[in-house]
Amino acid sequence: MVDIIAVIIAMLLTGMVGGIIAGLLGVGGGIVVVPVLEVLLGSIGVDPSIRMHIAVGTSLAIILPTSLSSARTHHKEKAVLTDVIRYWGPYIVIGTALGALIAGSVAAETLYMVFGLLALAVAVKMILPLDEKAIATEVPKGITGPLLPTGIGLISAMTGIGGGSMSVPVLTSCGKPMHQAVGTSALCGTFIALPGMLGFVYTGWGNTVLPYGSLGYVNLIGVALIIPASVAFAAIGARLAHSISRRRLSVLFGLFLLVVAVRMIWRVFG
Repeated sequence: MVDIIAVIIAMLLTGMVGGIIAGLLGVGGGIVVVPVLEVLLGSIGVDPSIRMHIAVGTSLAIILPTSLSSARTHHKEKAVLTDVIRYWGPYIVIGTALGALIAGSVAAETLYMVFGLLALAVAVKMILPLDEKAIATEVPKGITGPLLPTGIGLISAMTGIGGGSMSVPVLTSCGKPMHQAVGTSALCGTFIALPGMLGFVYTGWGNTVLPYGSLGYVNLIGVALIIPASVAFAAIGARLAHSISRRRLSVLFGLFLLVVAVRMIWRVFG
């Protein structure tokens, strides 16, 4: 009974932290939810061959309402670039669907490596003062334009994140203000979460070693526990994003991600 209570409390805290980070930094709560869920699933004896798949699939299910909550608050602050959403949306969905299908059929070690490398890249970005370094004045279009949103969707689905880890630096590099990049990224998360979640339900359907309460690679118990806290605290994080400097928090979060990245990559080679 103590172990069950500890898991419930840990999942609620995961939702709170993930929600605040989703709204505050625009990186998606999944960058926190996935590694924490992976540890929790290990602590209750989930088969290691599907542990990361469940963490990623469940994270994508959680990201859907979290992104909507965050995006709604950012929209009230007029911080969502609707023209970017209209252009990126279909390509993000295509990339996400492909990423979910690929992730559901590869070994767990592949997901550990992809997530570890992404966490390492995000950590460097968070620690270094690169937020305002623009290399263009507009979001690319033309022949190469679809590559960015398709790639964002693909990698996001394979790692269980809301896409902000990539879309925020891309948008700021294209000359968009940070608050608009964060708000737009939050709405992009909804285009990633739904097809990604459905893909993990499909690829995990019928797996004989799934833990109780799973729908494919999406664990409904984890979703039910984390979503309420995540949604509530995403709105809080989004409001904070418009009132405080995020430099110190970015550095601390970057250091946390360095630890996560090393642990994930170590799982592959250790």
